Amino acid sequence: MLNGQEAGDVMLEAHQAGITTRREKIKIILALAVPTMIENFLLTIVGFIDTLFVSRIGLNEVAAVGVGNTVIAVYIALFMALGIGTSSLIARAVGAGDFTKAKAIARQSTWISAFTGLLLGIVSLFFAESILRLMGAAPDILAHGVVYFQIVAVPSLFISLMAIFGSILRSGGDTRTPMVVGIWVNLIHIVLDYVLIFGIGSWQGWGIAGAGWATSIVRVIGTVVLYKYIQQSKLSFSLFKKQSAQSYTYPLLTLSLPAAAERLIMRVGQMFYLGLVIRISTEVYSAHLIAGNVIALSYLPGYGLAVAATTLVGQQLGAGRTRDSYEYGLLTAWIAVVFMTLIGIVFWLGSGIAASWFTGDIVIVEMVRTALGIDAFAQPFLAISLVIAGALQGAGDTKSPMYSTIIGIWGIRVLGIYVLCLHFQMGIAGVWLVSAIDQLMRSVYLLQRFKSRLQAKQTIAQGE
Repeated sequence: MLNGQEAGDVMLEAHQAGITTRREKIKIILALAVPTMIENFLLTIVGFIDTLFVSRIGLNEVAAVGVGNTVIAVYIALFMALGIGTSSLIARAVGAGDFTKAKAIARQSTWISAFTGLLLGIVSLFFAESILRLMGAAPDILAHGVVYFQIVAVPSLFISLMAIFGSILRSGGDTRTPMVVGIWVNLIHIVLDYVLIFGIGSWQGWGIAGAGWATSIVRVIGTVVLYKYIQQSKLSFSLFKKQSAQSYTYPLLTLSLPAAAERLIMRVGQMFYLGLVIRISTEVYSAHLIAGNVIALSYLPGYGLAVAATTLVGQQLGAGRTRDSYEYGLLTAWIAVVFMTLIGIVFWLGSGIAASWFTGDIVIVEMVRTALGIDAFAQPFLAISLVIAGALQGAGDTKSPMYSTIIGIWGIRVLGIYVLCLHFQMGIAGVWLVSAIDQLMRSVYLLQRFKSRLQAKQTIAQGE
């Protein structure tokens, strides 16, 4: 299999030579997506190990880290939204062979990202306690929470830069480098986590503060290393020397702001949605959370393939190959359907065993089995939703995914939970049926939007 940068080079050669066989396309899709899948899997595992280490200090510390990371997740969502705009614009510039434009976009997006990170870092420094109180942190965990949160949130500059540098490399077709850097950063993180939390030799460590410092240190390392790799790539740029007189700030914000709004709407909607689930019963809420944790790994192929779809669709459109762009989007979606459906079925068949890791309550175990059974049938629609949203973003449409999230979270899930669960009392089956209906409707809407947008672009191209 090709590595990430080689896949990018093959794509550019294909643009120039007209090599567009379906087998080659599938090969390139997998070359781009697999490293991102591995990177996301490692992040999930490291997050689990991080929680495991902190749990040895105490439950209050676990809760403090959890509350702090809930806020950090919102920050990361904003930085990733900027990365979506960056990926879309750079991919199209690379596809067109305009590396001067691609470098200028990379430079400007870096400065916007740095400013956003600095701003959120200052807010975190002065309003840490207020933010955590707003998130519902209890008095007995607030002190620990403020310590951890300030250590990881004040240097938000490095969270933002690490996210944007990864997006820059991926949009150029190199998903392997972020993966390799991610592997080393995560390994260093585990070692630092243990040493700084528990100490070494006669030194007793820093406890929860050590967990925060380990996270912040590896983010600095990751930022520096990724920037070094960018400087060795075809997208190398100078932070202080302007490489183009044209400004790309407006198009970057035009693409990124709807993506940021989508992430925020989704997180607020999820909080409200979970609030309704807990009103059904504590058992249903617990079963819902356990099922979510079990099935989370099935989403990783979808996220990785969505990144590939953004890059490939953007690059093909930049090269003026609208038909290939459309085929890349659909091929990537069908690959995601195969991956995620198989994983969903495996988790459903093993749901009883997986649920027993979390609880010995037979009633809750059966609820988890029901939830994962419904989810196995919803996986194809979730796969299409994730990948086609990425394809649309690569085509420069970040509004359609935002609209689908608004309708899905607020129009289908919130209303559906109220009707099926609180009115008809369908319990856990109602919760996951609502989720399946949301994914079905979202996949149909996004597919239609992708088709109509690409047809419109093809019509314009033919007219020219």
